Amino acid sequence: MPIELYTWNTPNGRKISVALEEMGLAYNVHPVNISKGEQFKPDFLKISPNNRIPAIIDREGPGGEPISVFESGAILIYLGIRTGKFYPSDLRAQVPVLEWLMWQMGGFGPMPGQVHHFLQVENEQDRRYGLERYRKETRRLYGVLDKRLSQVEFVGGPVSIADFAILGWAWRHERHQVDLADFANVKRWYGTMMARPGTKRGFEVALS
Repeated sequence: MPIELYTWNTPNGRKISVALEEMGLAYNVHPVNISKGEQFKPDFLKISPNNRIPAIIDREGPGGEPISVFESGAILIYLGIRTGKFYPSDLRAQVPVLEWLMWQMGGFGPMPGQVHHFLQVENEQDRRYGLERYRKETRRLYGVLDKRLSQVEFVGGPVSIADFAILGWAWRHERHQVDLADFANVKRWYGTMMARPGTKRGFEVALS
C-alpha cells in the first residue's frame, strides 16, 4: 500500500517527496495548506501534534500495522530503516549521516527560515537587525557545509537521507540571498543532487 504523505510545498515537505522518489516508494500526496491554517485541523493534529508538515501514515508499518510519523528528520530515518536505502546499517557509517541530519534540523533550516521571516517584516529597523543577524549565521552554515563537501562527495559519505534533508533547504538558496558561486563545493554537490532522476521527480511532484 502507498505511503500517505501530508505536506505542502516547503523545504521540509520537499525532503520527503525526494526521499520517497529516491527510495522507489509509492505514495499519495495530501496537501495541507498551511497558509489557510489546515495544519490545525483535528484530523491532521492526530498524526502531527506539533501542527507542522510533513507527516506520513504507513498503512503497512512494523508488524503489518499502520503507523504515523511526524517531523521530517524522523520520517527520513524511518523510511531509511524501512527500505534499507540511503541509511547505512553499520553503526559507524550511521554516525556522519545522523550528524549531518541533526545539523540540518538544528541549524540549516531554522536559521535560513529566519531570513525568510525577516524579509517580510515591514518595520525597517526590525527587518534590518533580523536580516543582519540571520544572514550572517546562514552564510556561516553554508561555509560549514562547503568545508565538509571539500572533503567528501556527499555529506555522510554515500548519498543518504542527510543529503535529502539539506537539499530541501539548499533548494531555497536564492531566497536565503546566497549565491552558490561563493561556495564552490556546495554548488558542485547541489548540481549533482539535482541531476539525480529520483531527486528531480521529488521536486517536480505537486505538493500544493
